[in-house]
Amino acid sequence: MSPMDTLVATTPPIARDRDGLFWIAGTRVRLETVLTAFQQGNTPEAIAYKYPVLQLADIYAVITYYLQYQHDVDAYLAERRRQIGQVEREITYASL
Repeated sequence: MSPMDTLVATTPPIARDRDGLFWIAGTRVRLETVLTAFQQGNTPEAIAYKYPVLQLADIYAVITYYLQYQHDVDAYLAERRRQIGQVEREITYASL
C-alpha cells in the first residue's frame, strides 16, 4: 500500500492555550512569530533556520492555514498587536 492510497489531510499544528493565545503545537513558538516572519518575506526554510524547534512541514501547514483563513487570522494578529501595544504603554506609564 502506498501513501497515496491513504492520503488524508491533517490539521495544522496550532494549539490554543487557556489565555487564548495560539502556539505552534509542541513548541514555545507563537503563531504570530511564524506568520510575522512569513509576512516580512521570509521563506518557510528561513523560518525553520531561525526557529530550529519547528519542523519545516509544520511551518508549511501553518502558512497554508493562514492563506486559507487569512481574514480571520489577520483579525487575531491585529488584536494581539493591540494587546501588546497596550501592555507596552502600561509598562512605560508605570515606569515614569
